[in-house]
Amino acid sequence: MKILVVSQYFWPESFLINDFVAKLCEQGHVVVVATGKPNYPDGKVHAGYRAAGVGYERFLNKVDVFRVPIWPRGNGSALNLLLNYGSFVVSAAVLLPWLLRSRAFDAILVFAPSPVTQVIPAILLKLLKRAHLALWVQDLWPESLAATGFVSNRTILKMVGWMVRFMYAMCDTLLVQSRAFYEPVARYAARDKLVYFPNSINPDVPADSGVPLPAALSHELAQCFTVVFAGNIGRAQAVETLVEAAVLLKNNTDVRLVLVGSGSMLDWARNQKVLLKLDNLVLPGRFPADLMPQLFDKASALLVSLKSGGALAYTVPSKIQAYLAAGRPIIASLQGEGAKVVVEAGAGMTCEPENAAALAACILSLKALTPFERDTMGRSGRSYFNEHFDMNRQVGRLVEILQARRAGLKG
Repeated sequence: MKILVVSQYFWPESFLINDFVAKLCEQGHVVVVATGKPNYPDGKVHAGYRAAGVGYERFLNKVDVFRVPIWPRGNGSALNLLLNYGSFVVSAAVLLPWLLRSRAFDAILVFAPSPVTQVIPAILLKLLKRAHLALWVQDLWPESLAATGFVSNRTILKMVGWMVRFMYAMCDTLLVQSRAFYEPVARYAARDKLVYFPNSINPDVPADSGVPLPAALSHELAQCFTVVFAGNIGRAQAVETLVEAAVLLKNNTDVRLVLVGSGSMLDWARNQKVLLKLDNLVLPGRFPADLMPQLFDKASALLVSLKSGGALAYTVPSKIQAYLAAGRPIIASLQGEGAKVVVEAGAGMTCEPENAAALAACILSLKALTPFERDTMGRSGRSYFNEHFDMNRQVGRLVEILQARRAGLKG
């Protein structure tokens, strides 16, 4: 198939769509990517790029990547995010029809973590190219806007709901990353458009990239019971709870809580570490994606957390699939579908979100198990991953879905 991938986020930003595009190419499909200038998660345009102007490059020497101008996220304030989201929609809608004028596509796939508005330029391209438009729904709008506190005005949320209804109506297929997404998405779209299509992880990334982890971090991982959180350190991840848990665990000198990544709450967490003298809270910053398998392999346990309530309970964070693939025990400080996956997989322990005492107790309970018991959890999680989330299978399934639905719609 000839597939256009539209996403505000793409390599060198670290998102699963990067590996997904690579797998599509490996399986013989022609892929073109339309995206913005990389600036996630730190809010600054990555070195070698600039916010203004159109960009073109090759990904893996076989994928054409077209980049449109974008307003960087900056400090993640509401105004900056609004400008960031809006700039991609406008510049992509104006520029992509021209940049892709000589290209024909069978299908357009929109990878849509927030904002879902990035489907708007793809709607225009669908009409111009007469291509099948599939939206891979990663986040629920308007529910997630309310759940994270980004928008609280009911009138604005209602208007966003109208916009979402229009966008879903213009899509041919809605791929939902969680079974729990069915009902919320069905409030705004016809049910016959919905297909369950979970996130997946590339299982073929080598555990040893040849580049070692920093010596100080390797020492912590080897000497202590280390609980590793990896990913965006932002508001939705309930970072306050993680810091509170570190306070409760201060007297357990052989336990470390390691938060790897960056985001809008990292500076706050660093300030709390100093203010509260939390030697057990390790904040090494962000590492390249190819170091993650090595980091996970050395961790005693892997941690995922989200705030409680609302749309976040419907979401399965992508890091859960990555953790399952790593074959390490998982601590899930969240509720809903994400916790359900960990329980079904037999891959670890869960606790109430935004409850520091429950999280600290969960960490100590896991530590009290034997290494064999923890390894059994890890192996169970890996088996569950192989059955449900292997990217090699999921890429093939996506193509089957698109081909079947294109044929059905044409018929």
